[in-house]
Amino acid sequence: MVEPREKTLVEHLQYGEALTELEAILTDLESSAVDVDQLARNVQRAAALIAHCRGRLETVEADVANVVDRLGEPIETSPS
Repeated sequence: MVEPREKTLVEHLQYGEALTELEAILTDLESSAVDVDQLARNVQRAAALIAHCRGRLETVEADVANVVDRLGEPIETSPS
């Protein structure tokens, strides 16, 4: 059984770390009989990880959109 990294705040995880932990929780849930109390902790942790990953994706999407928008702006040139 995989123990979630409950001591590590979700906000401190990189996207890849959160995704890896989420995959481990899913694998554990699919492959073994989980104690009801552990199941509850895993589900709560998974929900927090999913929310964190969604937030990171939304932030990156906004950043990329800003960069793309700036690419369409005219280039300022200094007076000669």
